[in-house]
Amino acid sequence: MALSVEELKKAIIEKAKASPKPQLYIKDFYACDPDTKPRDIKKVANALVTEGELMFWSSGSTTMYARPDRIQNEEK
Repeated sequence: MALSVEELKKAIIEKAKASPKPQLYIKDFYACDPDTKPRDIKKVANALVTEGELMFWSSGSTTMYARPDRIQNEEK
């Protein structure tokens, strides 16, 4: 059974906080709920960007997701 949108948001935020690396690919969030389709996970991750919980981070060739507080800490 797939997680609800709110449960998936919480799982994605926890994954972003607990990950050893501050930037994550969208595919890194697929493990949060294997029953949810990748496109739906991307929609939830993009909604979290809109809400300010996540932000986009670009390496120049690819776009990744990151927690705003973790990126600021890593750049200092």
